[in-house]
Amino acid sequence: MIIDVHSHVWEYPTHFDDIFRQQAARARGGDEVDLTVRFEDYQATAPDDVTTIVFGGKARRSGLWVDDETVANYVAKHPDRLIGFLSVDPTQSGWMDELRHGHQTLGLRGVKLMPMYSGFAPDSEALEPFWQYTSKHGLPVLLHTGTTFIAQAPLEFTLPRLLDRVAMRFPEQRMILAHLGHPYEGECVAVIRKHQHVYADISALYYRPFQLYQSLMLVQEYGVWDKLMFGTDYPFTNVNDSIAGLCNLNSMLEGTALPRLNEKCLHDMIHRDSLKRLNL
Repeated sequence: MIIDVHSHVWEYPTHFDDIFRQQAARARGGDEVDLTVRFEDYQATAPDDVTTIVFGGKARRSGLWVDDETVANYVAKHPDRLIGFLSVDPTQSGWMDELRHGHQTLGLRGVKLMPMYSGFAPDSEALEPFWQYTSKHGLPVLLHTGTTFIAQAPLEFTLPRLLDRVAMRFPEQRMILAHLGHPYEGECVAVIRKHQHVYADISALYYRPFQLYQSLMLVQEYGVWDKLMFGTDYPFTNVNDSIAGLCNLNSMLEGTALPRLNEKCLHDMIHRDSLKRLNL
């Protein structure tokens, strides 16, 4: 069993503005990235036993807007393999109505939040109604933490430490800090170690292998392997390539005295039942 907790669904390029698409080229050395999502393509690059959490994203400031109906319709075509999360942009009017609609009407089971891309602090008082709602209804929240290629997205709103304050106020809230917070992995490890229901995913990290090795060694030294969840960030990458990248990390250490990552812990993370931990 493999649970991919971090996968996107959208219509490309319909759901993006021109500025976002132009800046996204930084993710591939200046070449425009084809972010087309096809369930068949995803399945072709994954084992048969994968269950996937999918979401779109709403961030008016950065030029990304995927309505929750798109996500719900995508999930409805493959309900045995997909779990849908809604999105909100709290800088826009009507966002609480969208939260309730996505959850209560569309049946989406969690939330993807993009503080940096939207331009808000996730621990601000303005977000109190959001956290009250998700905590009350048991909705897990996955938040982008870490770097980006979007110039207008403020890094100050992506720091993992901001979620420490949220977790102290809402200790039962399930949260996933995406991308292990890179390049702020130290902060991310400190936060997930401190709070029982706060986790991190390792999506979209394997193609920086030495950085990922150092990040996972930090996880290992702090003893928080059990707080990591497998994710891909499809369509930026896929399941098979992500697994291969993780499993090849120790091989690049041959001929050195560098410590090795615990292979069992690595395997357990890839095959972790993350849904159970998220109350899904």
